[in-house]
Amino acid sequence: MAILIFAAAFLISVLLTPVMIRLGPRLGVADEPGGRRKHRGVISRLGGVAIFGGFMGGAALALALAPPAPGSSDRFLLTGVIVGTVFVFGYGLLDDFLNLPPKPQFAAQFVAALIAIAFTIFIQKITLPFFNQPVTFPWFITYPLTIFWVMGMLNTVNFLDGLDGLAAGVTAIAALLFAWHAYSLGQGSVYLFPLALAGATLGFLPFNFAPAKVFMGSAGSLTLGWGLASLSILAPAKVATALLVLGIPIIDVAWLMLWRWRKKGSPLVAGRDHLHFRLLDMGFSTRTIVLGYYIFSLTFGLLAFIISSRVYKLVAIIALIGITVFVLWEAAKNPRTAD
Repeated sequence: MAILIFAAAFLISVLLTPVMIRLGPRLGVADEPGGRRKHRGVISRLGGVAIFGGFMGGAALALALAPPAPGSSDRFLLTGVIVGTVFVFGYGLLDDFLNLPPKPQFAAQFVAALIAIAFTIFIQKITLPFFNQPVTFPWFITYPLTIFWVMGMLNTVNFLDGLDGLAAGVTAIAALLFAWHAYSLGQGSVYLFPLALAGATLGFLPFNFAPAKVFMGSAGSLTLGWGLASLSILAPAKVATALLVLGIPIIDVAWLMLWRWRKKGSPLVAGRDHLHFRLLDMGFSTRTIVLGYYIFSLTFGLLAFIISSRVYKLVAIIALIGITVFVLWEAAKNPRTAD
């Protein structure tokens, strides 16, 4: 059954992506080279439609073949995942057509976080290092923490979508690890959703890997960001897995906000100052950078399974932060990436 759902999501994405490649330029939803865009030719940015179609197709099949028990919390939670996916995809598609300014996107991200809370997809319990019992937060901590997590993940994937195949590949790695984790915890219905997300993303990836034939656009990046944000909450300890898999882009986003605030007066100013762009300007090839991200994401993600001690997981997270900050600091010294 798991193979069938993964294959269905993969196949839907594979079949839809070539259609979106042709349809984007015809509808005027395509990117031309110039400015921060270094690609060649006119490239459709409707790839998010294929990702959304594959994910929702796989999710629908999962609910048909392995429906949660009536009245169970899983049914309500997974319904929330679907509602949130439809919402962020709809906004993202609108943005792809109209090129909306940043502020409406932040408003949409906030609404997505409220959808998560409405469907009880929130961070309420965590197990801290050095403590044997999980800590349960009151609502006035749970709600802001969930809003911060959802909006942070949406922005992380959106910012990560700067090099061909980067966001799609890292998301696929994270989704497969989420599925493995949920399955190991016996979450029979839940683990099929990240599996569907992985299938849809991997079906899109061959067309998006350098040199890309299609971009995922806002519809794709927001769909992936919401998928990771919501699915990382639906099982204990998956937030830690998400932090390890997505540690580099998460830290990059935090660094970038501070950097832009200090250098440009606002974190919302666009620029070619993401870590992957800095590495590109230092002379690394797109494929080298992307594969490097894959290796780090997979390596640190697997540590979440290999390391059982919460203390050692914390050490791994601190080590990842240290490595990433060091790379960011060195990249910032490069005169070609300092502006």
